[in-house]
Amino acid sequence: MDSVTTTTDIKQAFQRHARDTGSSEVQVALLTERIKELTEHLKQHVKDHSSRRGLIALVNSRRRLLDYLKRTDTPRYQGLVKQIGLRH
Repeated sequence: MDSVTTTTDIKQAFQRHARDTGSSEVQVALLTERIKELTEHLKQHVKDHSSRRGLIALVNSRRRLLDYLKRTDTPRYQGLVKQIGLRH
């Protein structure tokens, strides 16, 4: 995923059916994009502690969604992690 993708593009890339906007895959992809944006913001604004706190909350939300997906459907989890590029 490149950094100039829109929310609609992300939803279309990760949705499971035509009207899917809330599946775990879509939510993880959207959170990942927001995490990347906040990480870049914090590189320039080192003292922005409230944004740092928000970033930690986003990472925790993504972690819980990934744990749920791994527990319920491991092949979907592995495909998502590979597609987003979270782990090596």
